[in-house]
Amino acid sequence: MKIDLSDRAAIVSGGGRGIGRAVSLTLASYGASVVVNYRVDSRAADATVNEIRDAGGEAVAIQADVSDFEEVSELVKQAEGLYSAIGILVNNAGMPSRGLSVADTDPRELVRVMNTHANGAHYLSKLVIPKMRALDRGDIVMISSAATKGLSAKGAPYNMSKAAVEALASTLYKEERENGIRVNTVAPGLVETEMGRRFVRASTGIVNMRDLDSVMPFGHVCQPQDIADLVAFLVSDANVYITGERIYCDGGGEISTY
Repeated sequence: MKIDLSDRAAIVSGGGRGIGRAVSLTLASYGASVVVNYRVDSRAADATVNEIRDAGGEAVAIQADVSDFEEVSELVKQAEGLYSAIGILVNNAGMPSRGLSVADTDPRELVRVMNTHANGAHYLSKLVIPKMRALDRGDIVMISSAATKGLSAKGAPYNMSKAAVEALASTLYKEERENGIRVNTVAPGLVETEMGRRFVRASTGIVNMRDLDSVMPFGHVCQPQDIADLVAFLVSDANVYITGERIYCDGGGEISTY
């Protein structure tokens, strides 16, 4: 089935860089009008919007810190002013934690990471759902992490925030299924993004992530496009009957420890 997202509008939080950028570009390539949300990096968001427009698509960049309810309210107000109703929401905005033990974690870090991942996804979902319910179809995709498989040590803020995002998705699909809204979770493993590069550099000293290709599933590090293609399927008419699912996109896990 050919994916056709024309006449649908999307918000992609954190949509200017990394996975969010790939998702924004991919949804637009299938015809969606895309709101590229960003917090501070206006240059990356504008570059993503310009790439979409240069390819003949429709997009706009809107600044908002998703951890701030008032800013999210203004984001949704502007988006709905442009596109009437948002039919696709991709809750992608996130940030890493510092890799410290629970005993050594600054409480302010916990609040900051939880607010960005979990509260931000809740705020955006809450605000787009009322008008989304009136559409023939609505889709909400949470970008979680394969970190929820193992919940490793020295990552409590990140682990907790992603677990909360998955709990939100599990709750939300039950509430909104009767309204034609599908809610699914995509949980990537290690992906070649700036966050991924920083993690690998800090944990292994490896600068070029592609040096890990030989020890990764299917011979390469997961790319943002791999995640974007899965998101596009989930929000398209090719997906008729999938909701409430968490899909790990990590090649089944690492082949060996790097």
